[in-house]
Amino acid sequence: MTIRFTQGLERNDIIIVDTTLRDGEQTAGVVFSNQEKIRIAKLLDEIGIHQLEVGVPVMGGNEKAAIKKIASMNLKCSLMAWNRANIDDIKHSLDCGVDALAISISTSDIHIKHKLNSTREQVLEQMVAATEFAKEHGVYISVNAEDASRTDFDYLVQFTLAAKKAGADRLRYCDTIGILEPFQTFDIVSRLIKETGMEIEMHTHNDFGMATANALAGVKAGARFVGVTVNGLGERAGNAALEEVVMALKILYHKDQHIQTRMFRELSEYVAGASGRKLPPGKSIVGDNMFRHESGIHADGVIKFPGTYEVFSPEDVGLERQIVIGKHSGSKAVMLKFREYGISLTEEEASEMLPKIRRSTVQMKRPLFDKELVYIYEDYMQKKYGGEFQV
Repeated sequence: MTIRFTQGLERNDIIIVDTTLRDGEQTAGVVFSNQEKIRIAKLLDEIGIHQLEVGVPVMGGNEKAAIKKIASMNLKCSLMAWNRANIDDIKHSLDCGVDALAISISTSDIHIKHKLNSTREQVLEQMVAATEFAKEHGVYISVNAEDASRTDFDYLVQFTLAAKKAGADRLRYCDTIGILEPFQTFDIVSRLIKETGMEIEMHTHNDFGMATANALAGVKAGARFVGVTVNGLGERAGNAALEEVVMALKILYHKDQHIQTRMFRELSEYVAGASGRKLPPGKSIVGDNMFRHESGIHADGVIKFPGTYEVFSPEDVGLERQIVIGKHSGSKAVMLKFREYGISLTEEEASEMLPKIRRSTVQMKRPLFDKELVYIYEDYMQKKYGGEFQV
């Protein structure tokens, strides 16, 4: 089957599957309005995400209406709807006009026993029936092995081969409770691909802070698809973050997926506002502090050559470099900062102002605002040279 989101891509290209509108919205307390869902879908499509998981149509009501609206917008990306291994779910998804379906069912014994009250054999039968029904309607199919990371490996192989035979295009390997670590991930995914020949999507959670690392380990092992969410939204500690995975692939793995990363900050800010989850200053890739430099040694290095402390440019992700004047600043940073105000300080003047600057930052327990720096400058100049000085 030829699906539009794979057209134009090389065989070894990594395909980004964004599930902000499904798994991201499953974050406790997060609800997107339909208008917000549509805006997020447009932004993700604009930056070049390959496939969007847009929601769960069987929920009906506003959820199904939003999915139908997104499907009617003629976006460039593939649109996937999420389903249980249930034919009624699949009918609702087909009614929305999406081109791809995720069919999800638990595969670990703990889920099969305590969540599904079922058996391994019944799980296989249910998954195969749902997959064959979906295949009859000509859609792309991802079969999701929920709790795959706690699933007996031999059974997971059996499940994957059954899904492949039934017509599934890929298996979503779900580290549902985030218990993997990268070395284990690499080993399992490598073996699974070798024994099944199936396309694999990594879907990793961040309970131990390793969602992005595990996603990348899966890619290293041969997984071609990576599930992500904007800002790492998702249940409990969240999912692998879109901005982290894409920039790591681009900078560390030298795999450029032609995604418009310069829009990352805009996208992250919008999703943060829509989700009611503030973007932390220290957030990887898109946080304010990524390109804020205060330490004298660091600021001096960046002033001389940005690559000393920046692995990519702030413009690459929609940010700006900032020299922050605080307790750890040096004279070179102070001189550079005052140049922004049109004031040329000598190194002696900057050094003489530093003690007052540092005392002020300690008292206020934060860096200084521009106006506060100017006040210190005016006081310094008045004391040193007399008269009134105003900037």
